[in-house]
Amino acid sequence: MTTPQRCLAAAGTLSATLAALHLAIIFVGPDGYTYFGAPELGTLERQNSVVPDLVTALLALVFGAFAYYAFVGAGRLSRRPPFLALGLAAIGCIYTLRGLAVIAQVLQLATGAAHGPARYVVFSFVSLVIGLCYLAGTLGQWRSLREAHGLPGRVDP
Repeated sequence: MTTPQRCLAAAGTLSATLAALHLAIIFVGPDGYTYFGAPELGTLERQNSVVPDLVTALLALVFGAFAYYAFVGAGRLSRRPPFLALGLAAIGCIYTLRGLAVIAQVLQLATGAAHGPARYVVFSFVSLVIGLCYLAGTLGQWRSLREAHGLPGRVDP
C-alpha cells in the first residue's frame, strides 16, 4: 500500500468513525447534541422533535459516503463511485475548510476570548487532520484516480 493510499485509508476510517459517532449521538439524546456543539438540536430533542435525529442521521450518511469514497480511493473497495477524484478533492476541501477554524479558536483561547469550550478546538483540529489526509491521498493518487475513468491525469499543452 502506498503512502497516498494509507492517507486515504486513514481518512476513510476517521470518516466512518464520525458517521458512527453521529449515530451514537442520536441514542445519547439531548446531552449528546449539546456536548458536540449543537445545543439548539439538544433543545429540540428535549421537546421530542424528530428534526435533530433526522439531521444527525443525514450527517451520518454523508460521513459514511465520504468514508466510501476514501476507501475506494485507497483501493480497499472496488465499486467506484462517480467523480471519484473530484469527489475526494471536494471532501478534502470541506474537511480542511472546517478544520481551519482551529486557528481562530486557538487564538481566542490564548487571549481569553473563546466563544466555546476548549473541546471545540479538538473538533476543529480533527477535521483539519482528516481534510489533510484526504488531500494528501488524493493528490498522491490523482493520476491513477483520473485514469481509472479514462480521464487524463494532467493536461499537456
